[in-house]
Amino acid sequence: MGDHRFFYSFLLSEIKINHKKKINFADMELHTAYYSSPIGILEIKGNEDGLVSLLFKEEIVEPTAKIHESIKEVAYQLDEYFTGIRKEFGIKINPEGTVFQKRVWQTLQTVPFGKSNSYLDISKMLGDENTTRAVGNANGNNPIAIIIPCHRIIGSNGNLTGYAGGMWRKRWLIKHENSVNFGKQTELF
Repeated sequence: MGDHRFFYSFLLSEIKINHKKKINFADMELHTAYYSSPIGILEIKGNEDGLVSLLFKEEIVEPTAKIHESIKEVAYQLDEYFTGIRKEFGIKINPEGTVFQKRVWQTLQTVPFGKSNSYLDISKMLGDENTTRAVGNANGNNPIAIIIPCHRIIGSNGNLTGYAGGMWRKRWLIKHENSVNFGKQTELF
């Protein structure tokens, strides 16, 4: 019983200390918006700490008219991406995942716009070519579509492989990036 009192006393003192630091708990709240893209509705979730997720929604959802300030930049940069103006994103991200997943997602962001790498390439960049399956799994669990460009990852044989948003979207994104880079839609797959 005494241990619980110590714990609660410690917890209350931590809350008081944090309260003095003026932490705004409202900023920790996740804000959600729905963005209408050429390939479907994207659900944006984030807060002042960064973008937490950007996922395709299959159900019908109305685009958000008024987007919270903390995630407004995401919609703006997506507009630029889809119109061919933006090739790199400058958005603070804060995805949830394991240490390994986060390393993979960070490495995926080094794959240039309009280019592709294989799962094996990413494994080698991470320093262990035996992690190809784990890289594929992390790629498939990427919570931030497009901005963490998992659509740029293909099989070692050059074939298009799975995509959580659907293969047709992966194909569209690759064609879109190639058309921006080369001025026309190219048929790769």
